[in-house]
Amino acid sequence: MSLPKDQPADARSHQSAPHERTPPPDRDQPMPLEATVYILRCADGSYYTGLTKQPVDARLWEHNEGLYDGYTRKRRPVVLVFTETYNRMLDAIARERQIKGWTRAKKEALIARRYHRLPALAATRTGPDLRRQPPATLD
Repeated sequence: MSLPKDQPADARSHQSAPHERTPPPDRDQPMPLEATVYILRCADGSYYTGLTKQPVDARLWEHNEGLYDGYTRKRRPVVLVFTETYNRMLDAIARERQIKGWTRAKKEALIARRYHRLPALAATRTGPDLRRQPPATLD
């Protein structure tokens, strides 16, 4: 089975159930070599896309505790709704940037694992992708 163009072949993903505030995992564990791209749903209904090399549960805890000044600090609590894990940091960075450029509708299709809808939702912030439209006729 092949994956859609918007889903890298080397990505491993899962959808997470809403998380409650829990203490961070043991920090004495060795750090993984992989990187995880994640999407959080904020209390105001917006989405935040991020990247981490630490265990995603620890990063979620940091967001919910407001440890860093940033987008999610005033939008707590946040819920983890999507993750993809990559073996190469460069692949994870590229995927994070790609998702950050997507519309809300396209992010929601990704979160729902509706990969078949992603190409149709390829749109700029100002309107649909007109490159796929047939040329207009002069009648």
